[in-house]
Amino acid sequence: MVIADQKVVSIHYRLSNDDGQIIQESASGAPLSYVHGAGNIIPGLESALSGKTAGDKLNVSVDPEQGYGARNDALIQELPRDVFEGVEDIQEGMQLQAHSEQGTQVITVTKVDGERVTVDGNHPLAGQTLNFEVEVDSVRDATAEEIAHGHVHKEE
Repeated sequence: MVIADQKVVSIHYRLSNDDGQIIQESASGAPLSYVHGAGNIIPGLESALSGKTAGDKLNVSVDPEQGYGARNDALIQELPRDVFEGVEDIQEGMQLQAHSEQGTQVITVTKVDGERVTVDGNHPLAGQTLNFEVEVDSVRDATAEEIAHGHVHKEE
């Protein structure tokens, strides 16, 4: 079966940066499953997988615009510590959910300096070229429920 919209695709993958450092890979040999065309994976990888079939192997280099976007310095802010109500021990590297007019967003604490906290709303992989080694494990038709919900349901 060919990968196209409204198919459930299962892939094994390894993601590395331009320095060859492995950033992420499919967990414990279990494939990642997603509904193709539902926006579940980054656009550059989804596009490269279109038309492939089970057993296909490919190497894909995804530029930032087709990955997590370019870094946006406007998403870096210095805030007073008291904005983080209920968070007792703020540390560099912490990821928190922020609520804004654009909805919920994950921010990363990049610096804590006394009563000032610097946060970054960019995705940690923004601005990076992403290099994938991928093997297509399987392709099947998505169920009506999976299509309606936009994600894969646990297979029994």
